[in-house]
Amino acid sequence: MKLEPSFYRRKNVVSVAKSLIGKLLVTTIEGSQTSGIIVETEAYSWRERGCHAYGGRKTARNEVMFEEGGRAYVYLCYGVHNLFNVVTNQRGVADAVLVRAIEPVTGLENMYRRRGQVSLYQLTSGPGKLTRALGIDRTYNGKVLYDDDVWIEDIGMKINSKHIEAGKRIGIDYAGDDANLPWRFMMKGNRWISRI
Repeated sequence: MKLEPSFYRRKNVVSVAKSLIGKLLVTTIEGSQTSGIIVETEAYSWRERGCHAYGGRKTARNEVMFEEGGRAYVYLCYGVHNLFNVVTNQRGVADAVLVRAIEPVTGLENMYRRRGQVSLYQLTSGPGKLTRALGIDRTYNGKVLYDDDVWIEDIGMKINSKHIEAGKRIGIDYAGDDANLPWRFMMKGNRWISRI
């Protein structure tokens, strides 16, 4: 079952990031479906310096973050990787969750076609890897997450909080003390979690 808009519009982005672990991220491109279980996320809030919208700063790049929760925020990182984020909270509040890794479920043939011949555990074990495998690019920026192009499903997987590990986010040393916030969530023992 696709997640309802209310799931994304909750006010605590950290709680949303944690509760996305175990949900299924799905894309359909030209009638072909690919999907994977979300096993790693990072939360970002306009209140902290790791966020693109820190202090409420709105730009052409991040403006979708200010929309109502339940949209995709896809941006280009290092001019190479498209990164997929889930916009959360209410309109005007720029919070989002970066999906860092998924465990492949359906459409592996298409994933390999898009990614090339990599090992199974390298296929979707990072934010740039998973977007390429799922066919997500900048055209997905702003798409609603309960439509037919990209969505997230609750597949009934119950993850006990003791099976979710928290740590600091990756690649945001510029954020000072905010870089140490334990806002990265990982499914313990999962082999698709990104390697630093």
